[in-house]
Amino acid sequence: MTSVTMMSAKTKIYFIAILGVIVDQITKFLVVSNFDVGLGRTIIKSFFSIVYIQNTGAAWGIFSDGTLILSIVSTLFLIFFFIYISKLKYVSKLNSIAYGMFIGGIVGNLIDRVVRHYVVDFLSFDIFGHPFPVFNIADSLIVISIILIIIESLIKEMNENDSR
Repeated sequence: MTSVTMMSAKTKIYFIAILGVIVDQITKFLVVSNFDVGLGRTIIKSFFSIVYIQNTGAAWGIFSDGTLILSIVSTLFLIFFFIYISKLKYVSKLNSIAYGMFIGGIVGNLIDRVVRHYVVDFLSFDIFGHPFPVFNIADSLIVISIILIIIESLIKEMNENDSR
């Protein structure tokens, strides 16, 4: 792969990351501007609501009041990830998308932790009568990116096994 192509892959990663942060922050701004904490609006009865939650922890509320440590860990992880990306000689299209989404998700929640001292969560689903933990766009980006990275890894492994 030529350096021009690799440069475009890295550009795609950062473009997707920036786009993810923008969408995440706009949706959070809209929720904070239009809802009181703990209140929301049902969108699809018994399935989906928008509910404004201030999360001082991580996923599912673990590490409550851990804003500082989560900010430090996120920052260190981003530094590690940027170093990792800078050393890559090849990035597949799927991983370019996944890496961009991953960075965008981490940065989106990190902005909240630094600026607000909590993360704005608002997507609330009720799955077969069981409430799913409230989350946000940044969380979605992180989860989807991990799924994409796993898929890419499995595809690569299957291709390597087929070529043997």
